[in-house]
Amino acid sequence: MKLLTRSATLATAFFLASTPALFACSACFGKSDSDMARSLNASIFTLMGCIGTVLVGTATFFVFLAKRAAAATTAETSQTTNPPSQPKP
Repeated sequence: MKLLTRSATLATAFFLASTPALFACSACFGKSDSDMARSLNASIFTLMGCIGTVLVGTATFFVFLAKRAAAATTAETSQTTNPPSQPKP
């Protein structure tokens, strides 16, 4: 227990003693025209594009399933209301 308390105290001391520049990248800390900020923005937009593509694909799949279920229900309903005529012997 002493080791855990000592480790937590030491980690807190290092955290509080560090400079504010260590807490944020250049995009967040104020130099928004740097190469790092531009690359960070590009990576964010790339990831948003990937996530958007997956979400659109998932939504399209569920719309396809809903249309197919509606068509199956319509076909089943028409078969039960109008059964095929039996050939007379």
